[in-house]
Amino acid sequence: MNRVHGDLPSFDFEARRNRLFAALGDGLMILRAPSLARHANDVEYRYRPNGDFFYLTGFAEPEAVAVFDGSASEERFVLFVAPRDPEREAWTGPRAGVEGAIGEYGADAAYPLEELANRLPTLVGKSKSLHYPLGSAPEFDAELMRLAADGWARRPRSAAGAPASVLDPRPMIHEMRLFKSAAEIRWMRASATIAAEAHREAMRTTAPGLSEYEVEALIEYTFRRRGAEGWAYPSIVAGGANATVLHYIANTESLSDGDLLLIDAGCALGPYCSDITRTFPVGREFSAPQARVYDLVLAAQKASLAETRPGSTVERVHEAAVEVLADGLLSLGILEGSLNDVLERALYQPWYMHRTSHWLGMDVHDVGAYEIDKTPRPLEPGMVLTVEPGLYFSPSTPGAPPAYQGIGVRIEDDVLVTAEGSEVLSSAVPKERDEIQGLRSEAF
Repeated sequence: MNRVHGDLPSFDFEARRNRLFAALGDGLMILRAPSLARHANDVEYRYRPNGDFFYLTGFAEPEAVAVFDGSASEERFVLFVAPRDPEREAWTGPRAGVEGAIGEYGADAAYPLEELANRLPTLVGKSKSLHYPLGSAPEFDAELMRLAADGWARRPRSAAGAPASVLDPRPMIHEMRLFKSAAEIRWMRASATIAAEAHREAMRTTAPGLSEYEVEALIEYTFRRRGAEGWAYPSIVAGGANATVLHYIANTESLSDGDLLLIDAGCALGPYCSDITRTFPVGREFSAPQARVYDLVLAAQKASLAETRPGSTVERVHEAAVEVLADGLLSLGILEGSLNDVLERALYQPWYMHRTSHWLGMDVHDVGAYEIDKTPRPLEPGMVLTVEPGLYFSPSTPGAPPAYQGIGVRIEDDVLVTAEGSEVLSSAVPKERDEIQGLRSEAF
């Protein structure tokens, strides 16, 4: 995947594996790359490798199996791959094959996939423990457990006391993935830069009468034109009351003057994702009710960004947004009572029903624990998360004055935690109202 983007750094997969082996000890870990997914009949989706598998191997072909043997002195990293097949490659492109798995991807040894059934029982039979993510590939799970049982049955009597356990390796790998290296940060910054350009283009060109799908097409054209593989998740282009549906992806409606347009769109650049949301008027300016809601959400995001720093927590980032939004709903007359009562009883939830942040990386909702021993973990440099408060006044949710019905606003940025505080990777997209309205004037 790196070859497409020569100006960005390559990843040190060997260093990642060395960190893995330090945590793995004498255990044996097995990961399988997913199969191709079918769109319809004989048409397949574009392949995107599993994050854990790619993170440790760099290998991006389907159905490969990686074996990491912490007890081995030589063949510690072994790949089982589809062999070269000129007839098949004429249709789908070249494969790495056994030779490429060693020469290009640094495997200590590599074998055709068909050799797995012969070699795996011996590997399992001598291992102290087996680390495998059960549930990730049900058919392979069953085959692997059969092979593992065969291996355990071959253990010599002298090894009967050794632990014969199956452990989930995902917490170990996901802790590694949570902290981004300098190379990963450069990729994520580049992904955010491309997504930011797409959002600016949408702000410049959206006009009443266009359809949501036309704006979607512009955004995703910009992703591809700038070299991204495509969207990181289906783009949300939601005009008017559609913006009150959190994961609206139909993108079929016409855009009307007087409505807001909420765009939640990010791209996949190589293995890394961006995730940005902006909300702006379809016409030239925000109406007074829209401006009040927008300014409230922006104030909540700024409060959350101030809490995004080492030593804080994702929970505290969320609480900062909720406190501002709850106080604002009281000021708008949508809620009544004291701020403490609103917060304690979560009376804001009809209009703010989601969390403020999630991890971001190789997956748009990236891996990594949010708590340690049931306690929110402190933020540390190298973590990347979104900060995305919103307010959604669905016409079907009672309680808001008619002036606010149908308004949905979300503002989302991608944020790197640094030693000094944080860096907003997506800062190139305007979010102050006067800046947005200045960019919107280019559409008229």
